[in-house]
Amino acid sequence: MDLASKAGKHLQLKESFERHTKIHTFEMHIIQAKENYAGNYRCEVSYKDKFDSCSFDLEVTESSQAAPSIDIRSAFKRSGDGQDDAGELDFSGLLKRREIKQQEEEPEVDVWELLKNANPSEYEKIAFQYGITDLRGMLKRLKRMRREVKKSAAFAKGLDPAYQVDKGGKVRFMVELADPTVELKWYKNGQEIRPSAKYIFEHKGNQRILFINNCTMTDDARYYVTAGDEKCSTELFVRDPPILVTKGLEDTNTYVGERVELSCEVSEDDANVKWFKNGVELTNEPKSRYRIKVEGKKHTLIIEEAAKNDSATYSVMTTGGQSEAKLSVDLRPLKISLALEDQTVRLGQEIHLKCEISENVEGKWYKNGQLIEASDRVKLYHKGRIHRFVIASAAVDDEGEYMFVPDAYNINIPCKVHVVDPPKLHLDGLGEGNTVTVVAGSKLRLEIPITGEPTPKVMWSKGDKDSGRIRAETYPDSSCLVIDAAEREDSGPFRIMLKNEAGEAALINIKVVDVPDPPQAPNVTEVGEDWCIMTWEPPANDGGSPILGYFIERKKKQSSRWMRLNFELCKETTFEPKKMIEGVAYEVRVFAVNAIGISKPSMPSKSFVPLAVTSPPTLLAVDSVTDTSVTMKWRPPDHIGAAGLDGYVVEYCFEGTDEWIVANPELTDKTKFTINGLPTGSKILVRVKAVNAAGESEPRYHPQPILVKEVVEPPKIRLPRHLKQTYTRRVGETVNLVIPFQGRPRAKVSWQKNGSPIDKNQINIRNTENDTIIFIRKAERSHSGEYDMKVEVENLVDKATIDIQIVDRPGPPEVVTIDDVWGENVNLSWKPPKDDGNAAITGYTIQKADKKSMEWFTVMEHYHRTCATINELVIGNEYYFRIFAENMCGLSEDATMTKESALIAKDGKVYKYPVYDDFDFSERPLFTQPLVNTFAVAGYNATLNCSVRGNPKPKITWLKNKVVIMNDPKYRMFSNQGVCTLEIRKPSPYDGGTYTCQAVNELGEAEVDCKLEVKVTQ
Repeated sequence: MDLASKAGKHLQLKESFERHTKIHTFEMHIIQAKENYAGNYRCEVSYKDKFDSCSFDLEVTESSQAAPSIDIRSAFKRSGDGQDDAGELDFSGLLKRREIKQQEEEPEVDVWELLKNANPSEYEKIAFQYGITDLRGMLKRLKRMRREVKKSAAFAKGLDPAYQVDKGGKVRFMVELADPTVELKWYKNGQEIRPSAKYIFEHKGNQRILFINNCTMTDDARYYVTAGDEKCSTELFVRDPPILVTKGLEDTNTYVGERVELSCEVSEDDANVKWFKNGVELTNEPKSRYRIKVEGKKHTLIIEEAAKNDSATYSVMTTGGQSEAKLSVDLRPLKISLALEDQTVRLGQEIHLKCEISENVEGKWYKNGQLIEASDRVKLYHKGRIHRFVIASAAVDDEGEYMFVPDAYNINIPCKVHVVDPPKLHLDGLGEGNTVTVVAGSKLRLEIPITGEPTPKVMWSKGDKDSGRIRAETYPDSSCLVIDAAEREDSGPFRIMLKNEAGEAALINIKVVDVPDPPQAPNVTEVGEDWCIMTWEPPANDGGSPILGYFIERKKKQSSRWMRLNFELCKETTFEPKKMIEGVAYEVRVFAVNAIGISKPSMPSKSFVPLAVTSPPTLLAVDSVTDTSVTMKWRPPDHIGAAGLDGYVVEYCFEGTDEWIVANPELTDKTKFTINGLPTGSKILVRVKAVNAAGESEPRYHPQPILVKEVVEPPKIRLPRHLKQTYTRRVGETVNLVIPFQGRPRAKVSWQKNGSPIDKNQINIRNTENDTIIFIRKAERSHSGEYDMKVEVENLVDKATIDIQIVDRPGPPEVVTIDDVWGENVNLSWKPPKDDGNAAITGYTIQKADKKSMEWFTVMEHYHRTCATINELVIGNEYYFRIFAENMCGLSEDATMTKESALIAKDGKVYKYPVYDDFDFSERPLFTQPLVNTFAVAGYNATLNCSVRGNPKPKITWLKNKVVIMNDPKYRMFSNQGVCTLEIRKPSPYDGGTYTCQAVNELGEAEVDCKLEVKVTQ
């Protein structure tokens, strides 16, 4: 059990380290041992990777009434030198009773009893008092003395546990043997002792005696004697004589700061001496103000600079005596060579106080009884005898009673300081030229700090007269000029005068500023599609502060909401508003801005509408040219804008001149215009402009000069592609054909049908300069034929032919006959219709009807031949047949029916029913759709599906990893018409594995399996 957890009131564990010998000491103290403390104890020591231990037995016995009187003081002076067991004592002999002769002259103090009964905190005090230097070794040997010595067979009487002797004395060790023939050997700290003048051996019967003469401190050791295998040991303590004080301390009186030496002499050199101040031990530590000096037998206590608190009773103590003396430290009489003097200084000048007293005397400065601390403003100096107090710049608050108080002296050195301040105005906070600017209408409260002793009288005036309207307020440290509502008339110089013995005056300029007047109404000089340009004049009065810029606002004329256009001041008197809506009326206004604020708005400008001219007309081209005119055509502009389009202006100029002539004095809204009255053979340049409310657009120029001369253009018919083939229309539809052509001048167009002139009562013909139109309101089959078109220009001719076909439904086929009837079949034949409807016959539709019901049913559609065989007729029924003809217009309105009927005879036919064997539907299980490997997402239901067939119906069983799934709420199994499903509810990664579906019936079994992997979403 680890005893560290049991340390407390009854058990104490201590660890110490001797710096000089570098020895660690570990101690265990048992306070008031009890019987249950007996047992085996072990001390374990480890350092890095090294380990060692030592064990011992502890026996607890009852304490005897009479303790043996053994002086063991000198035993603890040993340093531990010797063999491995040096310093270890066996105290088993203490358990035996032994009579000790008491000295009658002087009772000897038993240190063992003192240590045994003393508090551990008093061990060091007892050790010093009785001259014990090795306290740790003493305690170790003390523990060893408590051990109980077992009874020995070789020794009838053994050594005592311990012996003591004075230094230079003689000691006698005696043992009594049980067998006198046994060889006996004596040892000191493990080394055998040989007979000599110092060590004398004596034999008396069974007694063996060892004498040690002239004992020294080296004889302080452990001794033991061996008889065969038996051993008996003891401890010898050599006692030092006590150290006496041969010359005591003497009382001393001194002054503060002097060096003090307290000396005494002892009986031996380099003896251990302790110094005390008022009973408190003094140490010779480096930081201690006390220094202890040892010179042989002389011991001195030194105080380098004595202080008042060093006055005390000092004592020195040795092992054999002590001495004490009183030290009295007093202050030297204070000498004042130069006292403080009263001073009168002007405000801002230096205050310098100086006194001279005894050297190296500190002190403190006070003002009006308050302690003064050094600061950046207050400087305190001390050098030798001189103390100085300095303030570089005197203030009014520095006036008062000052005194210097030396430390530790009940004396003070006083003086008075008087600070004189002439009247003065503090105008540092005013502007350049002592000018104060105030906004008109606001309250002015101008406070001017004043100083002066005595307090000066203040007078304010404006110009050469006192102002009764302006109010002045006077305070102890300032004067205040108050104007409740400043006006522009209040601008001007104000005089403030201070009157006392010195007197001072100053001029202050007060400038009243206001916001500027509003600018004049702006003028809109130019407008565009979404912009305009506006100008204005600066305001007549800038309010006493320069104009910094302008803010511009606009609004729609019908609105009351103004919108600011610039958030940074406009420095100029011209501005271009943008992003307006084209076609909407606007108004604008201006604000002037100075350092005081923003003026009232100007009057709104006249309303204006942002409009933009259109883009130029497009695709300007020559339409036609005659000997005296030119016809131009164009397309409207790509961009017209909100102002719309009022019309076009056509202008021309003759080649070689720059004069443009307007061809149309009034705007034309058409995209075609003829310029008349031109001289034949001249060349002209033409341009066209679009005009709207915003003005004329950029002109569109014809790229080349135009020759005013009619050009012969050979005729050419531009027949549309669909008219190059037969043009087909149904009866009753409208025919409207437009055939363009070319040819100039004055092309002549003529039409013929099948080589004959066209009857204009049935067919309408309309000709223009560029095309001809043939129009038939309701087409008839008689309108079919070839139409010839001819275009003539002078001697030039161009021709074209158009084939027009008017179609209608065909007539019914001619005679339909029944050619043959056999079995369930009928063979029909017919002739094509006489009227094909002016279109090719595309097919026939054949229908049949039972003679009893005469309900017609279609047998064939779109049949191309003129003969057909009808199959799968019902035996015993009698049928009629009819046929429709079909062309591109549809079926004929009428059908041709057979005159006779066709009878499907019953004779000679006996129906025999087929004989079938019974079919065996039994089948072993067979999976028609297997399971497939599946990936599922954790937390979402997953299903496994397969299909199986078999007769009788197989039993379905599901397995996971070859283990049957039964009564598990996580799984749901169902089967419907051979489809087997296993549903896994909210699977987790642990539900992954191999799943098997097993089907079993009487004829066999089958199974399929798959792998399921469950993935966890990240």
